[in-house]
Amino acid sequence: MNKLQKIAELSKKASRILSITSSKVKSKVLKYAAQQVKKNLKKIENANKNDLKIAKSKGLDDAMIDRLLLDKNRINAIAKSLNEIAKWPDPVGKTISKTTRPNGLEIHKVSVPIGVLLVIYESRPNVTTDASALCLKSGNSVILKCGSESLNSSKALLSCLHASLKKYKLPASCVELLATSSRKAVADLLKMDEHIDVVVPRGGKSLIKAISKISKIPVLKHLDGICHTYIDNITNINVVSDVVLNAKMRRTGICGATETLLINKKIKLDIVPIVDALIDAGCEVRVDEYLHKYLSDSYSHSLKKAISKDWDTEYLAPIISVKLVKDVKEAIKHINDHGSNHTDAIITSNKKNAELFLNGVDSSIVMHNTSTQFADGGEFGMGAEIGISTGKLHARGPVGADQLTTFKYIVKGKGQLRS
Repeated sequence: MNKLQKIAELSKKASRILSITSSKVKSKVLKYAAQQVKKNLKKIENANKNDLKIAKSKGLDDAMIDRLLLDKNRINAIAKSLNEIAKWPDPVGKTISKTTRPNGLEIHKVSVPIGVLLVIYESRPNVTTDASALCLKSGNSVILKCGSESLNSSKALLSCLHASLKKYKLPASCVELLATSSRKAVADLLKMDEHIDVVVPRGGKSLIKAISKISKIPVLKHLDGICHTYIDNITNINVVSDVVLNAKMRRTGICGATETLLINKKIKLDIVPIVDALIDAGCEVRVDEYLHKYLSDSYSHSLKKAISKDWDTEYLAPIISVKLVKDVKEAIKHINDHGSNHTDAIITSNKKNAELFLNGVDSSIVMHNTSTQFADGGEFGMGAEIGISTGKLHARGPVGADQLTTFKYIVKGKGQLRS
């Protein structure tokens, strides 16, 4: 407890130093960290191989292994992301609004860092650099708690960040990694609301629920991704088929992958090429009772009948559930009843139905005529993200550097007195 207390206290002190660190220095730190990642590519790859070996021996599933993997391309992508974040405008010190009162007082609403973030994540070692870079850019210090399965990879990446902090005379406690698998350590940290300002959990639904239950610190929730694609009509079957295939199969283990495909009943005759494409790509297709009867002759050995829990399942695997709905309104109702407020898309040429869907679906990201796998901070031009917030308070959707600031009011006067 004393050691954890010390870490939290040092992180708080570091956050105060970072809050007044110039934009120029923060950018230099990130650029040099990117150089260190490239320089240490082999070291990072070897550390990751150790993690993968241990993970496979423990029987981790394919989705977890995919998230854990750091090959040459992914490591270079980490360096690229650090450089991109370095180039962004500083999110700190922006004047959000300015008003002048009748008595001459000027009231400025200005963006400031949140302070200290505790980021708890499973498997993905790239979160080590993504979270650190976004926090540094936004003037926040961060305490990282990675999963034991990614500890070697995370340490290798952290050494690159620490080398850069040292070069620019910033404390190493700007970015701290907890090298422990102790649940009690995490539980103790979650009580330190006098030092830590926000908790960001990235992992399974059970992890996030457990943290939310015991934390005394506000939690920026990133819940599961039960994402939907609703096909309202088809003008080009090849385009629609390609979008659905990408939304499901590009990477099945990410939270933006489509898990349920909704089909307008009027176009059921046209969905066979889409089902063919999914099956050919190695996807298990689970269909509702009506579709099972309708398609059983063509796909007697390839289709499974969906059960009720399929509509509430994040597979993170090459499995998709398919359901017929009467119209866009029924699609919206199904998504709002069974979705996780993450990302949902409509494919249609009908502008009225598109607007109904985009306004009616209660998710942090809604899309029109594109793949749900674009639900990513990098794809949104943020360089990286610390997570996809599915809540409604403070930040929603991809959480980048801008979303890691809060604000304060600066009031300027000339001796005014309140009567």
